[in-house]
Amino acid sequence: MLRDKNAYALTPPMGWNSYDYYDTTVTEERVKANADYMAAHLREFGWEYIVVDIQWYACGAGSRRDQYQYIPFSKLEMDGYGRLFPDPERFPSSVGGAGFRPLADYVHGLGLKFGIHIMRGIPRSAAQNHLPVMGTDKTAADIANPSSICGWNPDMYGVRNCPEGQRYYDSLLELYASWGVDYIKCDDICNTNLYADNRYSAYWEVEMLAKAISACGRDIVLSLSPGPALIEKAWHYETYANMWRITDDFWDQWSLLKDMFRRCELWQNHVSQGCFPDCDMLPLGYMGKGFGHERVTNFTHEEQRTMMTLWCLFGSPLMLGAEMTLLDDWTLSLLTNREVLAMLTPECRPRQLALDDRKAVWKAYDPRSGRLYAALFNIGEETATVSVDSAQIGLSRGDALLELWTGERKEAGETLEAALAPHACAVYRRIQDKAEG
Repeated sequence: MLRDKNAYALTPPMGWNSYDYYDTTVTEERVKANADYMAAHLREFGWEYIVVDIQWYACGAGSRRDQYQYIPFSKLEMDGYGRLFPDPERFPSSVGGAGFRPLADYVHGLGLKFGIHIMRGIPRSAAQNHLPVMGTDKTAADIANPSSICGWNPDMYGVRNCPEGQRYYDSLLELYASWGVDYIKCDDICNTNLYADNRYSAYWEVEMLAKAISACGRDIVLSLSPGPALIEKAWHYETYANMWRITDDFWDQWSLLKDMFRRCELWQNHVSQGCFPDCDMLPLGYMGKGFGHERVTNFTHEEQRTMMTLWCLFGSPLMLGAEMTLLDDWTLSLLTNREVLAMLTPECRPRQLALDDRKAVWKAYDPRSGRLYAALFNIGEETATVSVDSAQIGLSRGDALLELWTGERKEAGETLEAALAPHACAVYRRIQDKAEG
């Protein structure tokens, strides 16, 4: 029987992930620097996860970025049971079999939580070298499925649906639990998009991971990537995972952000305690250094507020992709707005009331606190007034409202409206107590 996975992800996880800035090149030193920043500036606002993303186990990762994102047949650090270990050149505290335990201890010592990215399956080199599967008389070659691969990363074979395959995943989670891992982002599993006629072809590996987490004795959040997740499989994601990507990689392009209104509407009824459709990382601040194109986000200030408002109102996990030590005051203000972040609670059920090519309107109501929210978005290319009947929101004429980004107060009329620049938004909370604010 699975442990109650929903008991340790009560609200959408909030944290930092190394991918958007570092790609495959993050080092222990930079992870610690970002953890230090989070502890000093963001922890009190609910940010707590520090996640090391892809290929932390690959020697020489990023050294041939002009040719490959993931170098084919590169050396992968692993133990005698085909379990990957950190590259000691980039993570020197991992030497001697310590793995990520020293780095996790450092992160935990700051009052934060530690996470890692993994690819589904078992290393191809483990199969080719017939490494034993811990606790069985089988080898990696016996449980590997060479016809189940990732279309964009060359490191792994899928794992067959068999008891020894489950034992391999159990051994992985025993290792990760001993390191102190609190969060796992598993890739090439939410949508196995190489197989167009069977895009959820590794569903049993999701189940294997969930069972292994349940058995390992440690509370570990399970995040599934990449998207887009399949709405017809919502029940399966909700049963076995804590969060799942509803989009492919999300970057700082307005067209991608505009499309998220459609995606969020599709998934709005599937947000609940411990179960969070994931809009992907927040491409804010500086990013792209590991990709060879360091830059400041292409999103305008209006677009950044729109993204934060939608992610929080919808109830998506929040994972920052920036190099945090380079954050400016503007970006920090986005990440520390308590009023906006308060919408994240899964009790605050989201609902999109209107969507067309020019506008979007959302509401949310938290029955536990009595808080009522309304958000107006101008997703068109011209300055426009966006409006909605107050009754659709649940507002009465004369209700006092607080705009969460500017602090402006106003009263609701027969309609709620706001004059908005292109790609801008306004988000309001009904003021319940006249002395409030």
